Amino acid sequence: MSEPKKDAACCACAAAPTLIFPCSGAADVGAIADQSARRLTRDGLGRMYCLAGIGGRVSGIVASTQAADRLLAIDGCPLECARHCLEQAGFSGFLHVRLSDLGLKKGQSPVSEANIGRVVAAASQMLAR
Repeated sequence: MSEPKKDAACCACAAAPTLIFPCSGAADVGAIADQSARRLTRDGLGRMYCLAGIGGRVSGIVASTQAADRLLAIDGCPLECARHCLEQAGFSGFLHVRLSDLGLKKGQSPVSEANIGRVVAAASQMLAR
């Protein structure tokens, strides 16, 4: 058996100037939000980050988020779980993409390149401002 690491509670994720927090819920729109955040990360527009860590108040993740220059929440459905997680952890003034504002509806929006592209385009515009 190996010894547990002393900093096992630390996150290995690196902070970035722009952190992206998608809803990654079980519905189609959650998958679209998740895949959009991954594409934005691949495109170099920010870094997808751990929304569960924010909800769980994991100290290292919260500290990295506090150090970021900008935050972007991407919510799949009108429940806005990403926004609520960030706000309940004390964050405000972040950018926010709502898939419902883009005409995507829970249970009616296939996870397609076209739908992911719509979200990426909207988020890219916000980030360019």
